Amino acid sequence: MPSRHVPIRSCAACRTARPKAELIRVVRTPEGMIEVDPSGRAAGRGAYVCRRPECAQAAVRKDAMRRALGRPLPPGAAELLLAAAKAGPAATAPPAAMRRRP
Repeated sequence: MPSRHVPIRSCAACRTARPKAELIRVVRTPEGMIEVDPSGRAAGRGAYVCRRPECAQAAVRKDAMRRALGRPLPPGAAELLLAAAKAGPAATAPPAAMRRRP
C-alpha cells in the first residue's frame, strides 16, 4: 500500500523543514487578526514555527513572523506563541475529531 503524502513546511525562525504536524501554525485571518491555529486549517496566511521555545523566541526576536505574515504581531500574539511552544505538542495538536482519518 502506498504511503500517504506528508506536507512539509519550514520554520520561520530556524528555516528547518519539518512535517506540518510537528510545527505550530500562526495565521493572519482574512479579518486581519493574528492568532495561533491549533487545527492547522484556519483560513488566512499562515506561518510555521518549531514547537521548541527557542524557535518561538527567535521568531519574535528576529521579526520573522512579521515578514511571514505581512504585518507585525500584536502585543498578545507573541505571548500566545511562546506559551504554545512551551506547552508542547499536545497543547497545539488538533482535537481528535478534526484529524483526518488514514
